[in-house]
Amino acid sequence: MVVEISNFINNVFVPTSTRLESFDPSNGQLLCHVPDSDKKECDIAVEAAAQAFKSWSLTSHLERAKILNRIADEIEKNIDELAKAESQDQGKPLSVSTNFEIPRAAYNFRFFAAAILNHKNESTELPHLKSFNYTTEVPSGVAVLISPWNLPLYLLTWKIAPCIASGCTCVCKPSEFTSLTAFMLCDILLKAGLPPGVVNIVFGLGSKIGNELVTHPETKLISFTGGTVTGNIIRQATSKQPFKRLSLELGGKNPGIVFQDADLNKHIKAIGNSCFQNSGQICLCSSRYYVHVSRIKEFLDLLVNYARSLVVGSPFDSKTNMGPVVSRQHYDKVMSYINQAAKSGCQILCGETVDEKPAELNSNGYYILPTVITNLEDSSPLMQEEIFGPVVCVTTFHEEDEVIERANNNRYGLAATVWTKDVGQAHRVSRALLAGTTWVNCFLIRDLNMPFGGFKESGTGREGYPYSFEFFTEKKTICINYA
Repeated sequence: MVVEISNFINNVFVPTSTRLESFDPSNGQLLCHVPDSDKKECDIAVEAAAQAFKSWSLTSHLERAKILNRIADEIEKNIDELAKAESQDQGKPLSVSTNFEIPRAAYNFRFFAAAILNHKNESTELPHLKSFNYTTEVPSGVAVLISPWNLPLYLLTWKIAPCIASGCTCVCKPSEFTSLTAFMLCDILLKAGLPPGVVNIVFGLGSKIGNELVTHPETKLISFTGGTVTGNIIRQATSKQPFKRLSLELGGKNPGIVFQDADLNKHIKAIGNSCFQNSGQICLCSSRYYVHVSRIKEFLDLLVNYARSLVVGSPFDSKTNMGPVVSRQHYDKVMSYINQAAKSGCQILCGETVDEKPAELNSNGYYILPTVITNLEDSSPLMQEEIFGPVVCVTTFHEEDEVIERANNNRYGLAATVWTKDVGQAHRVSRALLAGTTWVNCFLIRDLNMPFGGFKESGTGREGYPYSFEFFTEKKTICINYA
């Protein structure tokens, strides 16, 4: 049955006259009709958010926290339904949706509910002037929250939770490729008692409604997660409105560095996950590995064996480790890089063009085998550009200084992984790498109290606590004289 999705504006479901088609990536069949919204819907949603801001911004921290926790309660009550929808819409294994991504969406609300109740202001005293100063944070206004297709509900709630905890209201624009769980979230917001207009969700093409939202005179903040090209479009679109605040979490071409003392047998699963988790469709994945020349054969043997051990299959098969990529368009993009590697003299050790796909895979699905490529120059597009699929490129290095320079020789700077037993080397290299997050002997361990964001063309700003609150509020100083 095809799901009919509607916009959610002022706590009312609002259909549109024209619709987009969204497909199940595991079989290519039509899954959803998504609203093809335009300026009219954007204007109505922003107005609803602006009106709601007048009262929501004055709501107590305690009341906001109660509502955020009720939203988390409702997500947890509906984990199975949300997980099934997420896997069908995006292609990730059901086990990942059930055990990781949907629980994280609930945790986002609980985390920021607790954070707003424990948030402290600053104060100073000037006894000789019989005065003291203290700070307070004032909600900034209506925010535009634009979320990507790779971790749909996880990253949408990562933006909504701190936004409304801070006292702001929002208009959300999920990806048109993965709209289903955002639509289901609307009903959860109603059940949790969120007042009308605090969260509005407008579906449609980014190229059509994105500009309407980010340039609207009533929107004060823009939080975007997605590609660097789109991030630059947002920068340019808002350049004539320089007082709008931007948080841009953009692309990554993340290096992994394996030193000669790395415990490969211990860490090969984590290394493999850093390459292929969510079919490589995580902006934090390590897609280019630099391996000390003395360990390259062992590394490649282990990584290829690991890649071939992954079960590529239906998201709903309990044995599946990797599902399809999200869309036909993205399938074609990833395959174009693999085909380029095959034509340019690179060596493809496993995966596409080398191994056969399982016979039981639906031939209309967007499945790509985990692929390991070697024999590349650092200047190769495969080493420089974000592929965003289950593809890892591997090369060698000799010296620490050399590999740091080569790892940093890229326009992105989102994340990195370092594999070594040498604690001094771990600290030294982590500091030298131009990356917002560096994991040492691990991958994707996240503490939401830590800043998250990138260097260079990987973005602007930081998310997490207290960084998200700093984004959504204006800090003011109040001075009291007690003479």
